Amino acid sequence: MAAKNIFLIGLMGSGKSSVGKLLAARLGKDFHDSDDEVVKRTGVDIQTIFDIEGEDSFREREQKVIEDLTGLDNVVLATGGGAVLRQENRRNLKSRGFVIYLNAGAGQLYNRLRYDKTRPLLQTDNPKAKLKSLLTAREPLYLETADWIFNSGSMKSCKMAANRIIRHLESNANS
Repeated sequence: MAAKNIFLIGLMGSGKSSVGKLLAARLGKDFHDSDDEVVKRTGVDIQTIFDIEGEDSFREREQKVIEDLTGLDNVVLATGGGAVLRQENRRNLKSRGFVIYLNAGAGQLYNRLRYDKTRPLLQTDNPKAKLKSLLTAREPLYLETADWIFNSGSMKSCKMAANRIIRHLESNANS
């Protein structure tokens, strides 16, 4: 059957949370979202953490959450887009589960996120350029961490993406 733990990485808007929920339901696993867990633990949204404490403080909180969530069994975890920035996160993800990089181009991500005002890093005059910059900086870390790359930019629906990922996991488990 599929890997015990499945961890989804990729830039914001790549489909980690939406696809992750479907994967968890279909595979009988618990679903967790590291950003949601940070919000739950702090009692404030991510934008507020960024505004008051800054990105470094958010990354500290995120690292603790990822350490805890990757230590669970039988989970699907959707990580925040910047989770791979910390070496400890990459190490925990790689050693504790099967890591899938949901890859999409900056233009595709922009089309999905252009009206989303909840993304602190996109609150800029040129969010499309910011997405390109983030993708350029983080792509090597996503590739280093991933066990498999899934092109989520071309997915027609989250359900189709989840089905394709499950087929991949099952075919690899049988080989």
